[in-house]
Amino acid sequence: MGVFLVLGVLGLAVIAISLVVGDLLDGALSALEADWISTAAVGGFVSAFGFGAAAADGGGLPLPLALTVGAVSGAAVGWLALWLTRVLKDGPSDGTVTVADAVGRTARVVTAIPSDGYGVVRVVVGGHSLQLNARSAAAVEAGADVDVTGVVSPTAVNVAPVWRLDAGLGGPPASTS
Repeated sequence: MGVFLVLGVLGLAVIAISLVVGDLLDGALSALEADWISTAAVGGFVSAFGFGAAAADGGGLPLPLALTVGAVSGAAVGWLALWLTRVLKDGPSDGTVTVADAVGRTARVVTAIPSDGYGVVRVVVGGHSLQLNARSAAAVEAGADVDVTGVVSPTAVNVAPVWRLDAGLGGPPASTS
């Protein structure tokens, strides 16, 4: 059980060091991170593995079961830490949401978009709801989902109907009515 507790404490130390040193030295540990992993995920996994296995071992489970409990709890906490760091990194870096941040996102049409004019769409970017003027090559009814494809001006975007998998390969977008 002592080895598991040491692993748990080491995992917490990795998290603490990555938080403190990462902030003080402005990303000094970013070389240890990749798109698919983060120091928070590694620290979370090691810590949860150690404490989970120690708890199972202390509860009288045989070593293979204690290791399994540690691995499952480590994987759960590691995945959660990885997901949270991705959510934080994917948001706008300076806290200011711009129209350009809406490109590539799905929006909902609030006011119908005629083929020769503008309508209104609502898109959520970084937790902020933006209501923007929108134009499309084809008419789009209110309530339909569209993809934001480009910026026209600081208050307007180009949109296109969302392509759905249920429409088949190469088929037209699914009807939203």
